[in-house]
Amino acid sequence: MHNILTEPLIRADIGSGVIEWLPLPQVYAVLMADKVGAFPALRPHQRHAWHAFLAQLGAMAMHKAGMSDPPEDDNAWRNLLRGLTASDWPDDEPWQLVVDDITVPAFMQPPASSADGAKDYKPDATTPDGLDMLVTSKNHDLKMAVGSDAGADDWIFALVSLQTMAGYEGSGKYGVSRMNGGASSRPAFSLAPSLRVGAHIRRDIKVLASRFLDAAAPSDATATLLWTCEWDGAKAEALPFPQLKKNPLYIEICRRIRLRYSVGEGLRAIRATSKGPRIEARAQKGRTGDPWTPVDRKNGKALTLGAGGFTYKRVVDYLTSADVWNLPALCETTELERNSSDTMRLVARAMVRGQGKTEGYHERVIPVRKKMQTAMMGRGAGDDDELGKMASRRIEEIGKVQSVLSYAIQVFAAGGDAGGVSAEHRRLARPWLNRLDEIVDASFFDALQDELEADDADKQEQIHNEWLMNGKDGVIDHARHTLRDAQAALPCAAIRRYKAQVRSDGMFEGRIRSAAAGLPFLFTRREGR
Repeated sequence: MHNILTEPLIRADIGSGVIEWLPLPQVYAVLMADKVGAFPALRPHQRHAWHAFLAQLGAMAMHKAGMSDPPEDDNAWRNLLRGLTASDWPDDEPWQLVVDDITVPAFMQPPASSADGAKDYKPDATTPDGLDMLVTSKNHDLKMAVGSDAGADDWIFALVSLQTMAGYEGSGKYGVSRMNGGASSRPAFSLAPSLRVGAHIRRDIKVLASRFLDAAAPSDATATLLWTCEWDGAKAEALPFPQLKKNPLYIEICRRIRLRYSVGEGLRAIRATSKGPRIEARAQKGRTGDPWTPVDRKNGKALTLGAGGFTYKRVVDYLTSADVWNLPALCETTELERNSSDTMRLVARAMVRGQGKTEGYHERVIPVRKKMQTAMMGRGAGDDDELGKMASRRIEEIGKVQSVLSYAIQVFAAGGDAGGVSAEHRRLARPWLNRLDEIVDASFFDALQDELEADDADKQEQIHNEWLMNGKDGVIDHARHTLRDAQAALPCAAIRRYKAQVRSDGMFEGRIRSAAAGLPFLFTRREGR
């Protein structure tokens, strides 16, 4: 039951707040026509899982049919998707949410080799959020099993998220191959023509289909849709990565899950453990050819995003350090995009995972104008790496401003006694440095591109200096405001406060002008020197 190829099981906002329930082929059709505003049941951390699933599945279906352009008709999409499985399962079992026969695949649910395998499964989740990959066992930011009024699409998104993005969660619960270790994550780092869901997916499907048509990737289900393959959970059943390497678009599964339905209770999940991962790819360290994942070429491993998310420093590192980072295929502009003046968007998404916990979902979208697109394509080209040089200079100067600000705050916290600064005072300064970093981060790439696009060196220098200090919104101006806020908020004895503030201000103004610690070139002309 619940055949996603024929039954309207997925909610989509098709404009003006109109929500329609659609089967999967019609979801593709409205996406290709760019009519989808959102999927109302899709949770933020599930966005990349659903996006990647649709792009991989659509590209592989087109590849098998020998097509290079995605169709816009739902019947054509139904035939394409069914073509991936019809030869082995003419009754669409791999596309049904519930298949009672344990030896037959269901959607994102692998079959057992015999009916005896049913005894391995135990009750697991009565709500889709209980099935999802998020670790909510301590009921902190997100509460456990609250999705009692769930639709079929809630279960679909939870299945896709778990099976394609989950990490290691203890004995018998292994993670996916597309990450560097069980406590890592599967990131997304790619260009998009706009923030419209359909435009982004259509672009990725076309790029992937054209690339893998050229590569003649295998199109049989055992090398593409791993939920159709028998799996009893034995360690010896782990699929060797070389078997899948020929088709890096394979859609994997990492858990033995089955959905069941009963009148009155609705859908629920049962689960069995496994003795090892579904894919034996530990040696790859996440280097599976995933078209959304940056790879650390120095250390031979996929990106693992750390706490703090996609900060400007990290994004600059990914974009400009060609000797360290290989950008994924979907970060490259197409020929059509290179011949266009349109602004693209850099979309970065990732879940930060810890040992037995979830440490936060991070998402960032950066508008990328034409000159930066060009610089990204030619990044790391020695003396011609203009983007890298400009970004590195800005980061270095932000660091100097933060250092000056930190010391000024420490002096204030010490009551104006520079010789009495302690580790505790340095700790008190840290949150204020983070605040300045967040302020700078918000406009860093827009300001960087303004400088990059300037006509000549003099204009670039003018734009650069105004970014640092323009009397209101420069980095140094924000640092001064932050110092004022810190002085107002930090504890200081009333009898010492005036002295502390005067000395703190003096430390800031003196050091920011000094050749050793500051940026003296900004003040030479302004102050008549």
